Amino acid sequence: MHSSNPYSNQPERAFWSKAAAAQHITNITGLFDGIPDLASLRIATAGSCFARHIGKFLKSRGLQYLDYEPAPPFLSAAEAEQYGYGVFSCRYGNIYTARQLRQLFDEAFGRRLPQDAVWKKQGRYYDALRPSAEPRGFVSLEELTVLRSVHLSHVRTMFMNLDLFVFTLGLTEAWISNRDGTVYPVAPGVVAGEFQPEACRFHNFRYSEVHADMVYFIEVLRTVNPTARVLLTVSPVSLAATATDQHVLVATTYSKSVLRSVAGDLASDIPGVFYFPSYEIITGAPGRHMFYNPDLRTVCEAGVATVMQHFFAGSRSPESQLATSLVPETLRGFENCEEAHLDLTK
Repeated sequence: MHSSNPYSNQPERAFWSKAAAAQHITNITGLFDGIPDLASLRIATAGSCFARHIGKFLKSRGLQYLDYEPAPPFLSAAEAEQYGYGVFSCRYGNIYTARQLRQLFDEAFGRRLPQDAVWKKQGRYYDALRPSAEPRGFVSLEELTVLRSVHLSHVRTMFMNLDLFVFTLGLTEAWISNRDGTVYPVAPGVVAGEFQPEACRFHNFRYSEVHADMVYFIEVLRTVNPTARVLLTVSPVSLAATATDQHVLVATTYSKSVLRSVAGDLASDIPGVFYFPSYEIITGAPGRHMFYNPDLRTVCEAGVATVMQHFFAGSRSPESQLATSLVPETLRGFENCEEAHLDLTK
């Protein structure tokens, strides 16, 4: 006997009136089906500013979180985070775009050598691909080069050994070197360096470009790590500023829409690629914008905790029974996102 309509046999979570409108955001269930065998996986993270929260929660829950560039013992916890230690699985800083991720992998495995990746400021040298990793810059170009080589060796080891790579897509807008196409995490002149219109250009990546970059990355990752799985999220943090001629609200909607579409299609089309809806949890109507700080951009501690509660609830592992509504103390640390500097330039 056929159903009266194609929705008759859909579960309750498929209906807005029951699964969203009738539920308080903290009572909504079924948003994420989880990652099988999460507790047994070696997990690495990368991405935009919001991604750092995910890593902190994973560590606080005792999972096998990979940290290939731990802080030296003489630094305090606050100092370590200020210098980019323990924020992600390697000390690459914020990776806002898919093209940055693609170029990082290629550089780590000798597929490309950036020709325009050093900035200067007040006599110090800055790694343009992770300018906030050394807030005061390097003493010499030689020091920068040696330490970047060491960093890349850790990145290479990470990609070869991880079981699950959690990547948070953050932006579509980027500044690109005209010399060799190197994509920067922030425009020259914001953190260090000097903005020269003839040396770099603004680019707003479109769906086809972001999708192609992510497909490329997943394919090359599996050439060195055939069983690697990828978990994609989209940052719910709005753009601090836009270089387009649009209102920042419109520009933010464009960027997040592109990234969300790419992440969804990759998860649907490629085995071993998953999507976790942190973006929907924070920005969705049931949240009534309660998870944003007064700046209406950054996510408050309760919002991060709610996101991670859904992450663990679907994991089908012992960690899902933990009291994930509690915020780890490490979440209250230093925030060092290059993009935040854009709000200070006006």
